Amino acid sequence: MAEVFTEPLSIIYQQSWQTGDPTADWHLANVTPTHKKGWKENLGNYRPVSLTSVPEKVMEPIILSAIMWHMQDNLVIMHSQHGFMKGRSCLTNLISFYDKVTRLVAEGKAVDIVYLDFSRRPLTQFPTTFSWRNWLPLAWMGVLFAG
Repeated sequence: MAEVFTEPLSIIYQQSWQTGDPTADWHLANVTPTHKKGWKENLGNYRPVSLTSVPEKVMEPIILSAIMWHMQDNLVIMHSQHGFMKGRSCLTNLISFYDKVTRLVAEGKAVDIVYLDFSRRPLTQFPTTFSWRNWLPLAWMGVLFAG
């Protein structure tokens, strides 16, 4: 059976790869409710599951791998990047950060730390009145912002 599908899929993949335009059907998904637990009569006990096309599922990790290799080889992603990187997490980021801060403190250097939490508000709402009220006093104190 694999021999029957190998050549047509190879042609589709090559054309998609060369044009950079995947077929429109790859983006379509059948969403079906799947029972989690509890009473089957309660709709809250179901979760939606997206069934995407098999060619997309086969091609997606190949494309992701090629993009990641390109970005790492061309230093688009720095070694210090932890988010969205395989084998790295919030914990590895925290350990790396803690190591750098303790090293600087041990050398007697000043360390300033700023925490930003964007999880509560979408970035599309910036700058709001609230943000500008917080930003202006910092600007008066000489704090510079990139961007």
